[in-house]
Amino acid sequence: MGKVAISTENAPTPVANFAQAVRKGNILQLAGQVAFEPGTNKIVGDSVGEQTRQTFKNLTAVLEAAGASWDDVVMTRAYLTDTAHFAEFNEVYNELIGEPAFPARTTVYVGLPAGLLVEIDLLAVIGD
Repeated sequence: MGKVAISTENAPTPVANFAQAVRKGNILQLAGQVAFEPGTNKIVGDSVGEQTRQTFKNLTAVLEAAGASWDDVVMTRAYLTDTAHFAEFNEVYNELIGEPAFPARTTVYVGLPAGLLVEIDLLAVIGD
């Protein structure tokens, strides 16, 4: 099976030449999402908590466009701009990620474009 690009108008349009997600077989990789509002690409929220909520909305939209859900997610990578944001980010993340099997997670600290505080990408496996 070849790879298939996934896209939806319910998540921000990429600003460069990359897909919102790519599926090959049962593997689905979502590109990093940030707190852009779909359709306007304006940042939603001033705090890392607000931006994390919008980022999750965007990730959910891409998962749904691919026929997947958070239950299929096996790995999340979170990119934060400031170590001081970790506690607030983690609080919102824990609220939004469901049990019973939490995905594996890596959190790193990076530079993001002005105003953006968080970016998250996902790896999912669809079907067994």
